[in-house]
This record gives sequence, C-alpha cells and structure tokens, in this order.
Amino acid sequence: MSQPYYLQGDAFSVRMNGVIGWLARHGVSLQGSAELSVRGRKSGQPQRIPVNPHTHKGAQYLISARGHSQWVRNMRAAGGGELRAGRKVRTFTAVEIADDEQKALVVRTYLERWGWQVNQYFQGVTAKSTDAELLAACPDHPVFRVAVEN
Repeated sequence: MSQPYYLQGDAFSVRMNGVIGWLARHGVSLQGSAELSVRGRKSGQPQRIPVNPHTHKGAQYLISARGHSQWVRNMRAAGGGELRAGRKVRTFTAVEIADDEQKALVVRTYLERWGWQVNQYFQGVTAKSTDAELLAACPDHPVFRVAVEN
C-alpha cells in the first residue's frame, strides 16, 4: 500500500512560508494569500501556514498543492479553522470535496490563478492539461470548500 502524495518543503520553502505567513498575520496579503490556522489533531494547538484561498463560481476553496500535508490532516480532523489577513479573521467550516469533474474544474482555475507559484507541486499537470490529466491528479491534491461563519 503506497503512501498518499506529499511533497515536503525544502529549507528555503519553509523559510519563505514563515515570511509569507508573518506578512499575512500583519496585514500584508500577497495577491490574496492568508494565514490558515487549524487546530492540530494530536496537540490540540493552533497550527499556522500561509495559503492561497481560491474563489470559484462564488465559493471559496483551500487547495493543498503539496498533497496530503499536515494542515490537510488537521483540517480533516478539525472540520474548519480561521483565515487571517491582518486584523481580519474569518472563522470557517470546511468540507473536503470528492475527486470528480467539479474538483478538477476547481483545480484548473486554481492553477490558472496560482500556477506560477504551485505548478512544480503538480507533477507536470498545469491549467492547460486535459480534463483526464486533471482528474487523475485530483487524489493527490485535497480540496476543501470553505464556508465562512463571520
């Protein structure tokens, strides 16, 4: 049985995530980035990471470009969290969406918007890939639909 896809960040990526998260926490959002805070499934402590919230057809989504990461596992357990950009904090619930054509469409529009930043994590799949290629990549990239509570 193989492990789910996850591409761990190198030292530079981890450092950059720290900087981008710090900026978001202090009100500087880079092209719509935000800081995700989700309760750790083991520690119970808030875990923070910068994310690129993505809006598709009026709904907001969080996509894990790196695969089945710790924040994904925590989100599955917690069922929601907070998105922060400076003083603006939005509490939300999240539902993971199925690996289907709708998810492939969300991933395609995410790659159109954020591909310059995340294409290297999608193993050759881009916004210009075929529907079949995107659908095949879906199991490696969890997507959560976000419902903001406040």
